[in-house]
Amino acid sequence: MKALDGDRAAIHRFAYHGLDRVIHERGRLSVLTSLVTHPKGLSFGDLKLLCALTDGNLSRHLQVLEEAKLVKIRKGVEQNRPQTLCRMTAIGRRRYYEYLAVLEQVILDAAAAVDAEPEAAGLRRVAE
Repeated sequence: MKALDGDRAAIHRFAYHGLDRVIHERGRLSVLTSLVTHPKGLSFGDLKLLCALTDGNLSRHLQVLEEAKLVKIRKGVEQNRPQTLCRMTAIGRRRYYEYLAVLEQVILDAAAAVDAEPEAAGLRRVAE
């Protein structure tokens, strides 16, 4: 670590503090990705199908996301049936994109390591 002694940023280079723990869980990442691609929102049933979650799992993930102000949940009645509509908030959209930027950096860092020493990593690059 001698080369990093004078540079605090370099010491913590791979800490990836921006990987938001609320978003990073697979179920919540699925929900947010579904909602970011449907800006008008999605029904509970549609989210359940898109994310392959059970009613209970989806409910719990939505609760966590709503507490973090990443999603807004509106309950109502449509054709005499209860309906739940979920939408991403502006805060949620901003935090999601910030999360993606950090995740992209993780991928770039890993790809750079593989490109630098593919044999050491046990990987072979396919000729392009």
